[in-house]
Amino acid sequence: MQLFFLLLLLVGPYVILSLIARLAGLEIAKPTRARVGVTLFFLFTALGHFIMTEQMAAMVPPSIPYPIQLIYLTGVLEALGALGVWVPKLTRLTGVCLILMLLFLLPANIYSAFNRIDFGGHGAGPVYLLLRVPFQFFVIWWTYFATEQHWFRRR
Repeated sequence: MQLFFLLLLLVGPYVILSLIARLAGLEIAKPTRARVGVTLFFLFTALGHFIMTEQMAAMVPPSIPYPIQLIYLTGVLEALGALGVWVPKLTRLTGVCLILMLLFLLPANIYSAFNRIDFGGHGAGPVYLLLRVPFQFFVIWWTYFATEQHWFRRR
């Protein structure tokens, strides 16, 4: 259920803005429509870092020091990323940073699922990863698209 809500935050604005643009005869670039969802998604997830700090800290493997501080730091980075995607000179760099952060956070999600941490669906165990990992890669792709990355474009 949580992943569905996050998917709606991410993709919903794109759909709504597409309908509004079509009905009003406006031109809103596809990456701009997607960027609204990226902003909502990362602002929401950043908020969780400050409201549910202890639960999120339980997701951090014990070998990583200062889990509470790390949760706060990643929350701040997510909030900054949510806003940074709108700064024209920083949009692409912010996108790269968000993508890297999502990749670096994936092991914590895997650890949480295998250790059945009762937060965000991880309590379901490794089977949760059948949804979580593809979702994480979808968020990475959506961020790539929304921040107009062109890593694989032929010149």
